[in-house]
Parts: sequence; C-alpha cells; structure tokens
Amino acid sequence: MEIYIISVILASIVIIPFALKTFFPYLWMDFLYFGDLLRILVRFVSRRRRIPLFFALDRFFEQTAAHPDRPFIVFENESYSYTYTDKRSNQIANALRSHPGYEAGGTVALFMGNEPAFMFTWLALAKLGSPVVLLNHNIRTKSLLHCFNCCKANVLIAASELKQAVEDVLPSLLEQGVTVLLMTTHCSTAGLESFSVKVDEASQAPVPPSFRSHITFKSPAVYIYTSGTTGLPKAAVINQNHLLKTMAVLSSNGVMSSDVIYVNLPLCHTAGFMIGFIGSVETGSTIILKRKFSASQFWDDCRKHNVTVVQYIGEIMRYLCNTPKRENDRDHKVRLAIGNGIRAEVWKEFLNRFGNIQVREFYASTEGNVGFVNYAGKIGAIGRVNFLYRKLFPYMLIKYDTKRDEPIRDANGLCVESPKGETGLLVSKITDIAPFLGYSHNEEQTEKKRIRNVLRKGDLYFNSGDLMRIDKDNFIYFQDRIGDTFRWKGENVATTEVSDILTMSDCLKEANVYGVQVPGNEGRVGMAAVTVKQGAQFDGHKIYKHVVSYLPSYARPRFIRIQTAVELTATFKQMKVKLVEEGFDPGRMQDPVYILDDNEKSYILLTTQVYSSIISGNLKL
Repeated sequence: MEIYIISVILASIVIIPFALKTFFPYLWMDFLYFGDLLRILVRFVSRRRRIPLFFALDRFFEQTAAHPDRPFIVFENESYSYTYTDKRSNQIANALRSHPGYEAGGTVALFMGNEPAFMFTWLALAKLGSPVVLLNHNIRTKSLLHCFNCCKANVLIAASELKQAVEDVLPSLLEQGVTVLLMTTHCSTAGLESFSVKVDEASQAPVPPSFRSHITFKSPAVYIYTSGTTGLPKAAVINQNHLLKTMAVLSSNGVMSSDVIYVNLPLCHTAGFMIGFIGSVETGSTIILKRKFSASQFWDDCRKHNVTVVQYIGEIMRYLCNTPKRENDRDHKVRLAIGNGIRAEVWKEFLNRFGNIQVREFYASTEGNVGFVNYAGKIGAIGRVNFLYRKLFPYMLIKYDTKRDEPIRDANGLCVESPKGETGLLVSKITDIAPFLGYSHNEEQTEKKRIRNVLRKGDLYFNSGDLMRIDKDNFIYFQDRIGDTFRWKGENVATTEVSDILTMSDCLKEANVYGVQVPGNEGRVGMAAVTVKQGAQFDGHKIYKHVVSYLPSYARPRFIRIQTAVELTATFKQMKVKLVEEGFDPGRMQDPVYILDDNEKSYILLTTQVYSSIISGNLKL
C-alpha cells in the first residue's frame, strides 16, 4: 500500500506540472505578476503612511543621496549626475522664487522640447511646490494660447529655440499679466525676459521644505495635455498620488538601477514624462535623452551608451523595422522594450530582426483610471485580464453602436456587456482607488468622459473611447478608437479642433474631419470633407498656409475632399463612417480630392497615379 501511495505521489509530481502547462499555460506568469502587484501595493501603502508626506520628488532626493555621482541624464555627449541635477534645479528654483512675477506655489507652464533643462526645471518647480503645465512644443498660436490658459498659470518658462512661437502670442500673454521667461542669456524683445543668467548666478542651496508644505496627495503635480475624444487639447490633471503610483511602471517590469534607459519620446507627454523620466527616478537608472526619435541613430545610440531598456510607440517599432538591414542589427545590449501600440506583424518582425528582446506592451491613457500589461508576452495583445484585477479595478466591455456613436442600452436603459470574443467599448468604474480627475477648468469635457447607468442606475464609469476585444485566454486586444479622435505619427488628433481651424479660413464653410488608414502606416492619416462658401473658390495655396499657421504637422489634413453638402445623421451629427470607408481613393468618388504638398506649399489635386504611389508605399506621407 505504501509503495502504491508513493507511486501515486511521484506520478502526480510528474503529471501535475504538465497538466497545468497544458490547461493553464499562463498560471505561473499570473502568479508572478500578482507577486509584483502585491509588492508594488505594499510599497505604495508604506509611502502613503510616511510622515512627512512622501512624493515623487522625495524619491529623487533618496536616489541623489544613494548615487550622488551616477549619471542621471546623458544628452548630446554631456553627462549630468544626480548631484548636478539636484544643484542645477536648486539654482532654477532659487532664481524663480526671487523673481517678483512668481507667486509661491503658483502654477507655471513649461514650454520646452526634450532637453536636460526640462527635467531640471520640473524638479525646481516641484521643490517650490508649484504645479507644472507641460506644453507640447509643437503647438502654436491659437492652440498654444488655449493650452496655456487652461490651467491659469501666471508664469511661462520657454526654451530659447521657441522664442518665435512665444513672440506670436506674447501680446495676449502680457495682457493677462503673465511673466514670460526665456531660457537664454540675452533677449531684446520687450516683455520677454532672459532667465539663464539669473539661474547661473543663483545659489545652489537646497530649497527649504516649507515652500512645499502645503502639498497633499490630492494636489495637482502636472497637467498633461490630451486630445481626449473631442475639441481642443485638454489638460488632464495628474495629482501627487497618481504620480506616486505611476512611478512603479518601470520597476514593476524588471527595470533596475543598473539599467540604462533610452528616452526619445516627448517629455511633455505621459509616456516620456511619467514612464521615462519619473519612472527612472524610481529605479535610479541613467537616462539617455534624445531631442526626438531618429530611426537611423537609434541602434548606434544604443550601442554607444550600452542601453538596456527602450521606450516605444507603435510607429517607432515600424520605423525601425523599415530601416535597411545591417550585419550588426543584433549587436546591442537592449533586453527590454516597453510601450504601446505595436502591431502583431511588426512585433514579430522586430524580434526576428533585432533579437531576443522582451517586449512589454501595455495599455493606459493620460486621464484614464484603468490599465493593462501584457506580462505574458502574447504577440498582438495589449494586456491580460483576470478576476482579481477586475475586482480591484472594475471594468467591462460594453456593446457600442458605431453608426449612432453611442452605447447600446437595454429596455431598462442600462448598458449591455459584450460577450467574450466580441468587440466592445472599454469602460471602468470610477472609485476611490481608481478615480477620474478630469480636465483642468473644463467641466463640460470632463462630463463627456463620464458614462452613467452602466450596470445599475446611478453608477458612474470612465469612458475610455477605445474599442477592445477579450479572447478565450483572457488576453485583451485594442481594436479601434471611437468618437472624434484618431492617432497619427504617435499623436492624438482631435477632429473638432481641426474642423474649427479649417472653417476659420476664408473659403471653407463646413469641415468634417476624420482619419483614414494608409497601408504600411500606423494609425490614421487626417482627411477632411469640406464645403466651400457661396461665391468662393477652393484655394489650395491659402488653405495650406492657413493649416500650417495653426496646426502642428501631425494634425494637418493630408487630404481634403470637396463636397456640395456635409451629410448629417438624424441627430444632426456629421456622418463619418461612410467617409472613412470610402477613404481617399479618387476612383471611388465623384468629389474632387486634394492632397497636401509641402514642396508646392499647396493642396493639389490627387490623381490616380499619386494615389497608387501612396498605396504601394513609393510615396510616403
């Protein structure tokens, strides 16, 4: 009998692992992930209980004390240690607090591209207890003024190379009594102060903690702009608590202090700022900072600086795969790529060409209250879902009518959950653990992101604006965006904003803006179906000059379709579905279609030959 029992036990030891691997192939990965989640939760709760209060800035202080001479930022062959960064940010803070235009704890707007001064200045403002508005350095005129005014900042700090962009809106800023500081040694423009000399002359002494004694976990830390689902860019409120939580993104994916992180995404966006910059503060890693992404320089930079971790968005991975193949494609130390938006076919090609790099695809939005991580490495998926995570962060996929642009509801007025395997709109319950903080000074747009009466009367959920699908193995896949936003060149484009800009022109009466797919490109390229004002003619040169003046390059419609009337739904919404399906093929429609031509500085008539060149990939957009 004992021999029989021992045999059964031994057989079980052999069989059970095989059975688990066969029927529950991801169980071990799930277990490890929950271990990481528990570790992060314990650390977060521990930090929340510390006295005095512990914020992201305090983690920077810890890293500086632990690794004073370690390079924190490497930029264009210059290296800046944690100690230098600390002292330089002290100089900026001390120069600013002695300026008569600065109000202690007041909101300050930062208008800079990717450069060390961006990080130094943010740290300086954090030391002063000032919330920081992160302005996209690509925006101009109307959009720049709109974004600045959203958060009621009273100081604007700008990079020297953005002087012209600041001068374009300077009269409006001065009317509001805004203090405008330019990071340069000399400036002759009235109302625009040079700030670099004052910084150089300022003390390196630490800023007294009393300057930030008013800060709580609910205090705004930064405002990051997002197109959301409609209208001009909106400032998503990121409070100190949210910043403290997101610090763990890199460390939860195995990033350590010995890692070297390549940051080429814009610091004014969530990925570059919260994951690349703040995430590196958490891990104590070294950042290799680039002004912008360059496919031709990417791997040479990684080899030169011994980069081990890279950030990406889907377009970056495709661009890297499109570069000419080289013998040393696998000659690098990159072990981890973290980001979002990579297509399955690009994912496979990236791994086949550049080697065994762990790709951690995740899903999150700037203002959203739920996220997913593909910790199992399932190609094509944005994350993995499970019962326990859903208990912590209640979310669901609901049926959505794309033609009516609204959720499908039952006879009781409640939303209908999408069955597994079917596409549905991702919504997540707004709770104390998963709050939705909304947009700064924009209750109307904040309310548009809330969806009520989902499972029961009176409940409240966040509308992600993203259509998802969950497969039988509980992996979740991104399908498409809804509403009035599409993504191009890694940026969200708000169709309402572009429509408003187009109709400001002399000759256009109405404009219906939408995104169309182009083979070989991530996201959707901008297109507008427009009507011309009575008595006017479409002028390609004037429209080109108009859109270039008001819109960043990624938001400019590449195609304009001239219609006699803009089609509306029964509820007077502009029809987009049919227009999207018809695309920009001039052979499929009688309406003339124009294409933006930067060489001609005009919109010129799109011919079938040019269309064929775009489809074949010979002509790049």
